[in-house]
Amino acid sequence: MSANETIRIKYHSDQIEKLRYIDGKSDWIDLRVAEEVSMKKGDFRLIDMGISVQLPKGYEMLLVARSSTFKNFGLIQTNAMGVIDETYCGDDDHIKMPVYATRDIDIHVNDRLCQFRIMEHQPAIHFDEVESLGNAARGGFGSTGVS
Repeated sequence: MSANETIRIKYHSDQIEKLRYIDGKSDWIDLRVAEEVSMKKGDFRLIDMGISVQLPKGYEMLLVARSSTFKNFGLIQTNAMGVIDETYCGDDDHIKMPVYATRDIDIHVNDRLCQFRIMEHQPAIHFDEVESLGNAARGGFGSTGVS
């Protein structure tokens, strides 16, 4: 994406702050809750972020919880990371965050729960099946850093 390319955005609420970079801190962009939400421990919910977007062709949006979301709200994003491709671009294709509540919580309009970044799609790849990769093993998954 060139520096001058535009992502089209439709706001579904006039109560949420407009999207913006936080200069000098990150190239991820925070999303804000667009509705008042009360959840009880054990509840699941899709929380509306109040926007729909049209991404440039060949790009996708990666949606993840902010680092403070669990500490501040006791929420876990249930799919670990959301992937939104450029075909999810209709006026009613709201960006939502799927969450599970680990405690009773009230969430308010403009609370920042998640963040996103735009990435190019993975390039087309070819799988070359082999009998051996020809490299030494490192000890298996989860073996690094073990004393």
